[in-house]
Amino acid sequence: MKILYVSSEVVPFAKTGGLADVAGALPLALKKFGHDVRVATPKYLMTDDEKFGLKSILNEIKVHFQFVTHYTKILSANFPGTDIPVYFVQYNPYFGREGLYTETGSDYPDNAQRFALFCIATLWMLRALEWNPDIIHCNDWQTALIPAHLKHHPDLRFDEFYNRIKVLYTIHNLAYQGRFDHDTLEKIGLGWEVFTIDGMEYYSDINLMKAGIVFSDEITTVSETYAKEIQTPEFGCGLDGVLRCRADHLTGIMNGIDYNVWNPAVDELIPGKFSPQRMAGKTKCKKALQEKNHLPQRADVPLIGMISRMADQKGFDLIAQIAPQLFSMDIQFILLGTGETRYHEMFEKIGKDYPEKAGINVTFDNRLAHEIEAGADMFLMPSRFEPCGLNQLYSLKYGTVPIVRKTGGLADSIIDATPETIANGTGTGFVFEEYTPEALLGAIRRALESYQKNIPWKKIQANGMTQDYSWGSSAKKYETLYQKMLGG
Repeated sequence: MKILYVSSEVVPFAKTGGLADVAGALPLALKKFGHDVRVATPKYLMTDDEKFGLKSILNEIKVHFQFVTHYTKILSANFPGTDIPVYFVQYNPYFGREGLYTETGSDYPDNAQRFALFCIATLWMLRALEWNPDIIHCNDWQTALIPAHLKHHPDLRFDEFYNRIKVLYTIHNLAYQGRFDHDTLEKIGLGWEVFTIDGMEYYSDINLMKAGIVFSDEITTVSETYAKEIQTPEFGCGLDGVLRCRADHLTGIMNGIDYNVWNPAVDELIPGKFSPQRMAGKTKCKKALQEKNHLPQRADVPLIGMISRMADQKGFDLIAQIAPQLFSMDIQFILLGTGETRYHEMFEKIGKDYPEKAGINVTFDNRLAHEIEAGADMFLMPSRFEPCGLNQLYSLKYGTVPIVRKTGGLADSIIDATPETIANGTGTGFVFEEYTPEALLGAIRRALESYQKNIPWKKIQANGMTQDYSWGSSAKKYETLYQKMLGG
C-alpha cells in the first residue's frame, strides 16, 4: 500500500505533545510491513534545516484563498536512519513563527487559515510529485480539512487523480476541536454547502474536527475505551451525537511506544540500566533522582513520580484536595510539568513546605522525564479523561508501578493489582474508578501498603515490565483497517 501520514507535528522535527511521538513512530512501524509510507508536516521555525538535511524539491505550490494566491514550497528529508521521506510545507508567513499553534499562551488567530493552507498544499503536492497514495492518514483538527477538500473543493472533488484515495482520520484528543467563527469558512477554500448540521456547522460556528469525523472514510481514536467514552455526553465534548452516527466506522487502536527510546535496558539518559532479571540499576536511578531533587537518599521510602501538563484534566484538582493527607505520609514526590499558573504556585509552595518530601520541577526536561520513569517506585496518573496516555506505558517498562484512574487508555492498559491478578501475572498497577479525592487517596494507600510488603511489589513490577506495548502490534491493526478501507 501507498500511505501518506499527515500530522501537524512529528518527532524529531517539531513537537509540542504526544501527537508528535505517534507521528514519529507509527510510519516507521508500517514501513517494516513493506508499505510505501511517506509523511507530510508543516515546516516550522524550530525545524533545523541543516541538522536534518532538508532540501527543496518543489519550488512553487500555489494555494488560492479569497482571490489571494499564496506561494508555498515543499522541502524534503528522510526520517533519520531510514529511507522514509518527510515532506515539509514551507510558508514562512504562517509557519515561520516561534510556536506551532500558540505564542505567549494564546492561539494564533489565523490557525484555521494556516492549517487549511497546509492541507491544500499537501494535496497539490501529491499531483506535482505524481505520487498517488491509497490511504491518507490524517490526525486531529489541524489536518481535518483534507477529507473536506477531497469531497468539496471545486478543483479536487471531480479530479480522477484524487477520487480513489481513502482517508482515515485519527482523534488523539477530542477536547481540542479547531472551532472558528463561521465567516472563516470563506477563508479556507470551502463553500457554504458544507455549513450544515451534517457538515462542518457547529452551533453557528465551523468545527474542523467535526469535518474530519463526517467527511473521512474511517475514524480511529487512540484506545478502545476512549472510542466508547467519546460517544457519551460526559466525554463527547459536544460531538458525541456525531460520533454515534458514525459508530460503525469508529475504531479504537491503542498507541504503542518506542522501546528503542523508552527501555531501561538501553536508555542512555538514566544513570543505571536495568531489566526484569537485573534490577540493581533501578536502585541506582532512585538514589540519583533523590539527589538531583535534593531529597534524602532513602532506599526504604516510596517515591511517587508524576510527569504531566498541570491542569484539571490530569487530576490536579484531586491532588490539590488530598495534598495535606498525602504529604503527612512517609513518602517522597517528584513532579515534572508545566500548565496552569494556580498549580505552578500551589506545587512550588508544597516544595517549600515539604523540602524533604517534594521535588517540584515546573519545566520540561526530557532527560529528567527519563530519570523519573527510571527512579520512581510509583507513577501517578489520576486523569479525569485520558484518550491513550503514554507515561503509564513507559512506567510499566521501567518497573514504576502506575496509580491511575479507570478511563480511556489507562483503563485499557493497567490491570488493578489484587491478590488474584498479582498471582496470575496480570496485575500491573493500582486503579480507582470514581473521580473523587477519596478514591484517589484509597488507591495511593493500597499502593503504599503493597510497597511495604516487598514480595508482591516485585511481582507487580515484573508483571508490568513484561507487557508488550511496542508499535508493531498497533501498526498491524492499522494495516488491517487500511486493507478493509481498500476492500481487501
